[in-house]
Amino acid sequence: MGETENHHHHHTPPPVQVAPAPGLPLGAARGPTWVPAEQLQQLHYCIHSNPSWPIACLLAFQHYIVMLGTIVLVTNALVPQMGGDNGDKARVIETLLFVAGINTLIQTMIGSRLPIVMSASFAFTLPVLSIINDYAERSFENEHQRFLYTMRTIQGSLIVSSFLNMILGFSRAWGNLTRFFSPIIIVPLVSVVGLGLFARGFPLLANCVEIGLPMLVFLVISQQYLKGIHPITEHVLERFALLLCIALVWAFAAILTAAGAYNNVKQQTKFSCRTDRSFLISSAPWIRIPYPFQWGTPIFKASHVFGMMGAALVASAESTGTFFAASRLSGATAPPAYILTRSIGLQGIGMLIEGIFGAPVGNTASVENVGLLGLTRIGSRRVVQISTAFMFFFSIFGKFGALFASIPLPIFAAIYCVLFGIVAASGISFIQFANSNSMRNLYILGLSLFLGISIPQYFVTNTSPDGHGPVRTNGGWFNDILNTIFSSPPTVAMIVGTLLDNTLESKYVDDRGVPWWRPFQRRKGDVRNEEFYSLPLRIHQYMPTRFL
Repeated sequence: MGETENHHHHHTPPPVQVAPAPGLPLGAARGPTWVPAEQLQQLHYCIHSNPSWPIACLLAFQHYIVMLGTIVLVTNALVPQMGGDNGDKARVIETLLFVAGINTLIQTMIGSRLPIVMSASFAFTLPVLSIINDYAERSFENEHQRFLYTMRTIQGSLIVSSFLNMILGFSRAWGNLTRFFSPIIIVPLVSVVGLGLFARGFPLLANCVEIGLPMLVFLVISQQYLKGIHPITEHVLERFALLLCIALVWAFAAILTAAGAYNNVKQQTKFSCRTDRSFLISSAPWIRIPYPFQWGTPIFKASHVFGMMGAALVASAESTGTFFAASRLSGATAPPAYILTRSIGLQGIGMLIEGIFGAPVGNTASVENVGLLGLTRIGSRRVVQISTAFMFFFSIFGKFGALFASIPLPIFAAIYCVLFGIVAASGISFIQFANSNSMRNLYILGLSLFLGISIPQYFVTNTSPDGHGPVRTNGGWFNDILNTIFSSPPTVAMIVGTLLDNTLESKYVDDRGVPWWRPFQRRKGDVRNEEFYSLPLRIHQYMPTRFL
């Protein structure tokens, strides 16, 4: 639906008048009750409608900037511990951007077909840390050798564990698992995809309050309040307030840095606040194309492969939650089981590509980019596909890429506060398809939400900096698998929710919202399944029929 024909969609469906409750006198006003809506009506562009090219390119650049934060965070967390220097950091960021571009294209064209950016996943940090520890005791000629050995072992583990996702996907096992879902499971699963990332919100912002807090306040005021001043500002600010605020606050941070505000502060504050602390620009190459096996031949070690498999499972669960949020915020219907199967299988292929190109972690659907769909109200698939052009460009022309990668992280953290919140709220909106007055449903929702945040918090706080979690048996690989699975909020919420919802008084299918859910599980169950998720004809001819 285009811009012009869409204005009448912007109003919420008319409220339904309900008879007054017993005990109320007739004629007593009763508030309106809203009808459940399977697609959000207030989007300017939905999944297959496209804004004009200039607007689409600017929006795509915004998607690129938003996904960059996570890549820089992952790199900062892992590369120095592997023994890498600033030059290695710059090369790892470029590699991650490059494979994110490839994987985003695979997902948007053949996989889920949702407007989703596939980016670096934090789920892989524990198994990667245990690989780093393995090499920490061994002696190498220099730190760079240690970095290369660690990267090659990560590559080997990623390549082998990617087959787990391919098997889960292409054997249709994952789709069969999601058939057990109902709206009661989707709500906690999608909500903790957003809420479970709380540590990347205010705690990270607070590393440099004088930059992070203004960013958060500016973003909310300009994007939500100022847009009402004038019809022109409405479109500009609603879509591009994010870029404007980043530019303002980044400039402010640069002025503070130049003025010497951070000359006599702690090292950590310098790293968080200064704009010249990342040293990426000076150490990044001008032009360099990431190529297969750039760190050397992969090293395969069984113990590390199993740990990575745990992370591969977790990445599948997290992506599944993010797919549901993306379908909601791009105006599509809930993704059918066969689509989830296809996209998880292709996520495995994405991990294989990452292993070949030498990325330090596997991929997952980027939560912040899904939040951006909701923030700008533009869920267009084409916009996300254009954003891959920026990923490729900045991964090859390193100096330009390093410029944006040096944006202080508290600025990203402020953005995450808003974007993760939107994703969490989109999960809550699935409750409209089930009975929210059923005590059984409230019990399951409450327990899955609470344990989904509480259990991972215990695992994360009890994990030492070198990656040893609370589960400590003699089998390192077994520890890695369990510690990784239980450190992931969406995975815990999914396990708890699925178990309870399918075993506890599960005969109340109407209360659970199953009749609403069922049509989206079959290809012909709902006309819109084809409309949103079918492949372009060119690709259609070459795909095996069971994955279509």
